[in-house]
Amino acid sequence: MTQSMSRVAKCIDNGPMEGFWGILKRERYYGKRFNSREELVAMIEEYIYYYNNERYQRRFGVLTPIEKHNSYVLAA
Repeated sequence: MTQSMSRVAKCIDNGPMEGFWGILKRERYYGKRFNSREELVAMIEEYIYYYNNERYQRRFGVLTPIEKHNSYVLAA
């Protein structure tokens, strides 16, 4: 299996990922100093967990992405 953030010839797929990285940089990166690559990677991993499990989003009706996902699973 090969990971890809977008489908071939579908540049519109890139928009959500660009938005995510912009939010991450604004909330956790700008103005910070990281002493090692490992520290930066740990921050990104922690932020991805936070974004998916704890960060409420208006576009999901003030739910976290995992709460929205779970509501779809229960409805199916």
